Amino acid sequence: MKMPIEAPKAQLPELGALPMDVVMNFAVHKYWGVSDPVRFKALLDEACSLVTSGHFLGDNLFTWGRNNSLFEDKPFVQAWQSNLQNDADQAIAWRRYILACAAFHCAQLEGDFAECGVYTGSGIKTVMDYMGGTAFSKTFWGYDTFDYNPVAGHKFAGQEEGLFDKVQERFASYPQVKLIKGLIPDSFALGCPEKLAYLHIDLNNVEGEIAALEVLFDKVVPGGMVILDDYEWAGIYRPQKAAEDPWFYARGYRVFPLPTGQGFVIKR
Repeated sequence: MKMPIEAPKAQLPELGALPMDVVMNFAVHKYWGVSDPVRFKALLDEACSLVTSGHFLGDNLFTWGRNNSLFEDKPFVQAWQSNLQNDADQAIAWRRYILACAAFHCAQLEGDFAECGVYTGSGIKTVMDYMGGTAFSKTFWGYDTFDYNPVAGHKFAGQEEGLFDKVQERFASYPQVKLIKGLIPDSFALGCPEKLAYLHIDLNNVEGEIAALEVLFDKVVPGGMVILDDYEWAGIYRPQKAAEDPWFYARGYRVFPLPTGQGFVIKR
C-alpha cells in the first residue's frame, strides 16, 4: 500500500511554467583580478555576441548554453532584485541562487538558519524574502563585527561605526532574525542555535571560518547544508581551501566545489 506523501513543513516558492522558446542571458561587468578592465570588457562583449543563447557573465564567471535557471525562478528574481544595494549584489546573482536553493531544501528540516559574515544583510534578506519574508518560520542567526572588518585589507564600503544599527533597522520587521555583533568565535557566547539546518560562512579569512566550523558544524542536522562562500576562489582565498579540505576530510567529508567560487557540504 502506497503511503501518502507528507506535505512540506514550510511554505515553498513555486516555479512557473517553463517557456521552451526563450533562454535568458545575463551580463554584468563586475569581476575581480583583471589587469586591463576596458580591454577585458570589450573582449567579453564580443565573446557574448559569438556564443549561443543562455550566457551568464559576472562575478568572474562566463558560461553559455545554460538554462540560467535563477532568472526563471520568479520568486527568486523578485527577492534578489529587491535587495540589490550595489553592483556586487547584482553580479553575484548565481551565488545568491545557490543560497536560495539551499534554503528551499533546509527549510524542510528541523533547525535554525545561520550566516557568519553578514555585511549589510543582503544575503540573509534575499534568502528570507525568497522563502516568505516576514512569514518565514525559521530563526535566522547573523554573526558579524558589522562596524569594522577584522581582516586586514578587506574593508568594504560602509563598514564603519553605525553599520550594525543600519542592518538592525533593515530587519526591523523580521522578528525571527537574531543579529549578533562581535568577533567569532567569542560572539557565539552571546547567542547560538541548538540545531542548524542551514549554515552559510563568508568570513574572508581562514581562522574565522575554521573557528565557526568548530562550534557550529556539530549543530547541523542530518541533511543540513553548509555553504562556504570563498572555498573555490583562488588567490588570497586559497588558504580557506587549504585548511578546510583536511578539516572536512578528518570528519569523512569532501567539499563540493562550484564554479561560482562557493563550496558546499551536506551533513550526514
